Amino acid sequence: MKYAKNILETIGNTPLVKINKLTAELPCLVLSKYETFNPGNSVKDRMALKMIEDAEADGRLKPGGTIIEGTSGNTGMGLALAAIVKGYKCIFVISDKQSKEKMDILRAVGAEVVVCPTDVEPTDPRSYYSVSKRLGEETPNSWYVNQYDNPSNAKAHYESTGPEIWEQTDGKVTHFVVGVGTGGTISGVGKYLKEQNPNIKVWGVDTYGSVFKKYHETGIFDENEIYPYVTEGIGEDILPENVDFSIIDGFTKVTDKDAAVYTQLLAKEEGMFLGNSAGAAIKGVLQLKEHFGKDDVVVVLFHDHGSRYVGKMFNNDWMRKMGYID
Repeated sequence: MKYAKNILETIGNTPLVKINKLTAELPCLVLSKYETFNPGNSVKDRMALKMIEDAEADGRLKPGGTIIEGTSGNTGMGLALAAIVKGYKCIFVISDKQSKEKMDILRAVGAEVVVCPTDVEPTDPRSYYSVSKRLGEETPNSWYVNQYDNPSNAKAHYESTGPEIWEQTDGKVTHFVVGVGTGGTISGVGKYLKEQNPNIKVWGVDTYGSVFKKYHETGIFDENEIYPYVTEGIGEDILPENVDFSIIDGFTKVTDKDAAVYTQLLAKEEGMFLGNSAGAAIKGVLQLKEHFGKDDVVVVLFHDHGSRYVGKMFNNDWMRKMGYID
């Protein structure tokens, strides 16, 4: 009989799925690395398990301990699934711009959820960075994950996601495109792919209100680039240690409106019911079209599932209120 001993054994080995209608104008083959097939419905399951296993191995996470993390929802889900199987408690700190569905899902898998304001500086004591760090210091027998600077994040993608893409494309991948938040996915996958073939181009998708693109191009951390934005899961107002800018060939920025509209289009045109960052990612691919030739194989990674955005990008009342559709 073939079966997984627990839900964690189903993480990884997600399919590559061709995109057809939305990329018809492009000369190349566009394949999506479809990460919603992970048990927590996102790419973050991979690094959540890796971070926990590495913390167990070196004693940072002890039996019966409490896992504490600031999350936009998906890392929390991955950590919670592993915590259930392994016997840990979870406290997750989330910003109030994240969808209600994400908060409800985290509570549904037994986590305590603390909600913080979005529109404050990262150093503000009310910010989700500050609150999660403080809870990590105050809570007995706890481990503060810090996915932004935790090297196990990028290592998970170097060890699993990158090799899968290389194997599934038979080494023919020429471009890797992905939304950048903590930087673990782009840095880990990009490092692995470039070790196999240094000519592979690695492109990050950024959002307006985030510092990545300008910093990559100029080396300047411009605080004037920072302002609140709607797109979830990508962009940052800090420079996480997991973002290895030397691996990234360039960034393209996608507007909140385009990200939301293309999230709907993926569902309606491709049958791909995905999260907000997937809309940003596919629009990013379309914006990069002059970089692709007829023999190229472009892999774009889709992070998470549409069920987390039913009250937002998949709600036309919300879309109209935001001015994204007529």
